[in-house]
Amino acid sequence: MNINEFMKTNEYIDFIRKNPGIGNLKIRAYTASEALPVSGLNIIVSSIIAGNRIIFYSGKTDTSGMIPNIKLPAPSLTSNLEIPNTVTYDIEAFIGNNRSNFSVNMYDGVCVVQNINFVPGDSNGN
Repeated sequence: MNINEFMKTNEYIDFIRKNPGIGNLKIRAYTASEALPVSGLNIIVSSIIAGNRIIFYSGKTDTSGMIPNIKLPAPSLTSNLEIPNTVTYDIEAFIGNNRSNFSVNMYDGVCVVQNINFVPGDSNGN
């Protein structure tokens, strides 16, 4: 289910009530020990919510191997430095049959950088 379909459900209202903030995800894809950016790498960012896989973002890295600003719902941080429960987002990176998978936790106002060392022919998430 994509985010537009999810927004029409009661589960979305509950999800946003628990995650009123916005976290930022930055994708940085490279190969050859960070010497070359990987452009055109397919990226899908999703999370399992109420038993459904919700796709929050689907796109490709640019010529610099980047997707600079994916905004994702996240819990607010409190002023007393408690770490709230978080939303875990799954990142799938692929070209053809070569796939890598990652998971990130998001918090309001925080930018998470996910580096992806994409090795052609490597489908083990390395």
